[in-house]
Amino acid sequence: MKYNEQKVDDAALALLYLTSFTDHGYTRAWRNIAWEITDRLFESGLIHDPKGKAKSVVLTDEGKKKCEELFNDLFMD
Repeated sequence: MKYNEQKVDDAALALLYLTSFTDHGYTRAWRNIAWEITDRLFESGLIHDPKGKAKSVVLTDEGKKKCEELFNDLFMD
């Protein structure tokens, strides 16, 4: 299936905001999206390396800001 990867990545990042929380000074979000998407978000510098046993990912400062902006743009009235 061919789809717009940027739109999917933006929606996924917005949903990461919905599941985000602060843990030991880091903003984390539950990793419940496809690996191919988290890989692209990592390559874009929006999350730290998603590989590992953790069930959450760490957002970069840029990722934290962008996911909140996208969440507000896509889902808030």
